[in-house]
Amino acid sequence: MEGSAKVLCKDTIGDNVKNAEYAVRGAIVQLAGEISEKLKKGQKYPFKKLLYCNIGNPLSLGQPTLSFDRDVVSVALNPKLMESGEISKDAKERAKKILDAVQYPYAVGAYTVSQGLLPVRESVKKYIEERDGYPSNVNNIFLTDGASDGVRTIFNTLLRGPQDAVMIPIPQYPLYSALISLLNGTPVPYYLDESKGWGLDMKDLEENYNKAKADGKTVRAIVVINPGNPTGQVMTADNLKDIVTFCHKNKMMILADEVYQMNIYTDKPFISFKKMIHDMGKPYSEIELVSFHSTSKGIIGECGLRGGYMELENIDEYAFSQILKLRSICLCSNAVGQITVLIWENA
Repeated sequence: MEGSAKVLCKDTIGDNVKNAEYAVRGAIVQLAGEISEKLKKGQKYPFKKLLYCNIGNPLSLGQPTLSFDRDVVSVALNPKLMESGEISKDAKERAKKILDAVQYPYAVGAYTVSQGLLPVRESVKKYIEERDGYPSNVNNIFLTDGASDGVRTIFNTLLRGPQDAVMIPIPQYPLYSALISLLNGTPVPYYLDESKGWGLDMKDLEENYNKAKADGKTVRAIVVINPGNPTGQVMTADNLKDIVTFCHKNKMMILADEVYQMNIYTDKPFISFKKMIHDMGKPYSEIELVSFHSTSKGIIGECGLRGGYMELENIDEYAFSQILKLRSICLCSNAVGQITVLIWENA
């Protein structure tokens, strides 16, 4: 073989992969890992340890796990623990709900249906309805390996090439720019206003949209991170209305990253986009909307168990079938993550 002896090398890896950047796990974090190892070996620095705040990972920073959650997962994975006196009655009852869903004595750990276990989706449905006051449908809910997995699925269906664009907030969670690059789409930034508590600047948003259109791009969707990541702001009702009106006018889909909805550090209440479009009524209630949530945050912060969901609203029947096909190719999200969603939504 001429040149490199490797099939995969710098010259042969696809440009989309090389162009994708994911700063939360990039060069700075790698350097921090090297320094941590040196600290363990006694090398001196002007500090004794490093705290990894590059990504929301509560357990790694010392947040204790909740024994109830771990007990439910343990029993679901090892039903013999039903006989244990160390497991609470409540945890056993919750685990039984899971075991019934997988038709015990079959074990949790087998593949589930592609959208995820029905009792878990029913639990998500109940949570959404109690939060928003509007009906949900278990058939529109997909359980995912964290929110990122759902975002990847939707971007795969949305982006056909560099002519397709998605608006993303700046500052943003780098998942969005990385996936858009990986899938050969075009990111269109809109800038949050730090002087207004990282609030939405509609003039800037409209200017960047118009520039992308003038450049020949088809702006198909907008990503809205509410509450903000990494900025932590909670969007006002007026901001939500402005975005809904803007998307209706320009025929755009809303992709609502609402992962931090249980972690509010302001007196402004969280309002979901689902609630807002229905509060506004027709024609706004007919906007295409995908909402994402995750067990990585909220009360339990179980990032590594990779539980999450996405809810689809007003999605075309054929498009829905293609999203289901993509989820089916992956077979299903991991079963432990699905269990975690059931625990968390009933917390």
